[in-house]
Amino acid sequence: MTHSNQPRLFVTGSTGALGRLVIMELLKRVPASRIVAGVRSLDHGVARQIAAQGVELRIADYSRPDTLLTAFTGIDRLLLISSSAHHGRVGQHRNVIEAAKASGIRLFAYTSLLHADTSALGLGEDHRQTEALLKASGLPVVLLRHGWYMENHMASVPPALQYGAVIGSAGEGRFSTATRVDFAEAAAVVLLTEGHAGRIYELAGDQSYSLTDLADAIAASAGKPIVYKDMPGAVFKKTLIGMGLPESLAELIADSDVAASKGALEDNRRQLSALIGRPTADYRQVVERTVRDLAQLDPTGA
Repeated sequence: MTHSNQPRLFVTGSTGALGRLVIMELLKRVPASRIVAGVRSLDHGVARQIAAQGVELRIADYSRPDTLLTAFTGIDRLLLISSSAHHGRVGQHRNVIEAAKASGIRLFAYTSLLHADTSALGLGEDHRQTEALLKASGLPVVLLRHGWYMENHMASVPPALQYGAVIGSAGEGRFSTATRVDFAEAAAVVLLTEGHAGRIYELAGDQSYSLTDLADAIAASAGKPIVYKDMPGAVFKKTLIGMGLPESLAELIADSDVAASKGALEDNRRQLSALIGRPTADYRQVVERTVRDLAQLDPTGA
């Protein structure tokens, strides 16, 4: 093991949308020599970019326990970013947990789901099972329960501008969203500071908004009418599939909206901003930036 004042840090899923941001946040704070990035392929473009900054790459495939045991050698603190697999997610997480235990990891951080223990979201069950595995493992664990990513809603901006509507199944349910950068910074803080073992952080944005509020923000930024059209979950899912989304993703989005209508994705404790020492991103500003970037890509607005 390394000296307690200079622990080596491991980030799984480092080429993913969140993982690469966690690496960036760590690089702002500590030398690259203290960071190890877990990847499935050394030839991945993002992996090469990470390596170019002096960060060590190690193969760490959730589905291949042998790679995990090797990857975690000499590691003190580890961040498990939840698998994106739709099937077998818990089994993959179990592999990581068992390898971490065998390797003597001294802090295990896991990106769980907001209010995972009570969440009505369909994907909550995988997180509950993973949290149970972690509790039984005896590892020093910190749970980073993530709320909804603001980027998920920014994906609704282009079709909203095209068709004049945001669609969903959330009713007037509210979302306390934050950007992936906000969540990544929180993970970096937890990996680099003391006193987090045994803690559960419910991480969500300072603001909450309904999808009607989101439509209003897009309208204000674009200078054109945008409304929110609510629909039953089954109809929303079918519509998303008709727009080209895979059925599994359409199911996740529709299910999440329905759960949000019951309060599953709202939280006003501001634990995220407390961890990172600043307010989380303002959704209106993110909407405005997204609309502006789209306009630069297509000045005609077609």
